[in-house]
Amino acid sequence: MRGSEYAELMAFMAIAQERSFRAAARRLSISPSALSHSLRALEERIGARLLHRTTRSVAPTEAGQALLDRLRPAVAEVDAAVRDVTVSQQRPRGRLRINLPRAAAQLIIMPRLAAFREAYPEISLDLAIDDALTDVIAKGYDAGVRSGAIVDQDMISVPLTPDLRMVVVATPDFLSAHTKLESPADLTGLPCLTYRWLETGVLQPWRFEGPDGAFEVNVKSALTVNDTDILLSAALQGVGLAYLTEGVALPHIEAGALIRVLDLWCKPFIGFHLYFSGRRHMPAAMRAFIDFMKLPVSASPGSRICVSAKPY
Repeated sequence: MRGSEYAELMAFMAIAQERSFRAAARRLSISPSALSHSLRALEERIGARLLHRTTRSVAPTEAGQALLDRLRPAVAEVDAAVRDVTVSQQRPRGRLRINLPRAAAQLIIMPRLAAFREAYPEISLDLAIDDALTDVIAKGYDAGVRSGAIVDQDMISVPLTPDLRMVVVATPDFLSAHTKLESPADLTGLPCLTYRWLETGVLQPWRFEGPDGAFEVNVKSALTVNDTDILLSAALQGVGLAYLTEGVALPHIEAGALIRVLDLWCKPFIGFHLYFSGRRHMPAAMRAFIDFMKLPVSASPGSRICVSAKPY
């Protein structure tokens, strides 16, 4: 339906409900002559007289009443849809579809999830755990979460975490059975636990930084997997050295189950950012989500932050 056809129907409804051209014109904020023109155009287009009109009264014809009865619920539904969208812009409610890697879900969402649901019970989070560099806009997501270093410049980006850091860890027994590790070059020939991105087949590089800048080390894979929980489990079993995000390894380091090595060579990298296509007309649910996820997590035993081995 063209815009002019919709305007004609609204003109007819206003006249039929107000039973007055002047009252209908005031309701629609147009002139009586323009209103009369719209009605004539509608009657000519459908080939039926819709209103009986005299100098004293206006009333629907049989055809006009039938059309009015059909239009009322349809227009009410359209009005309700517009109101719902308006309310969703003003009150935090509705569904938010967020594409993010497991690391970000563990680090940002899970420690805050219960409190977020309590604060915003009308917001439904739809989280797609995805370690690939997905085009979130093309896939219909409201936003994505990745390391700020890899977010496209044409996206709006909001930092959610401080810088993150990788660590190299192994069990005390494993380290006692192998040569002391003093530099990344000493990793050569040692059994390592590596991560492979399923969507590309590429191994996650082991990156370090020394006096001459950043570099990567090709390690010997004793186990390759696309799940960081399995990598951590294998490290705890003494299968090899693991390259993990500090947060996921820290509880086991503090417990003495793992020891970190090459610490001086492991430098921070840019933390997680929420990114989306623009700020204009941002839904209240998105604004609430951003503000809430930037809040600090209570430093209690039950709120320990764990992140996976992937920096994005």
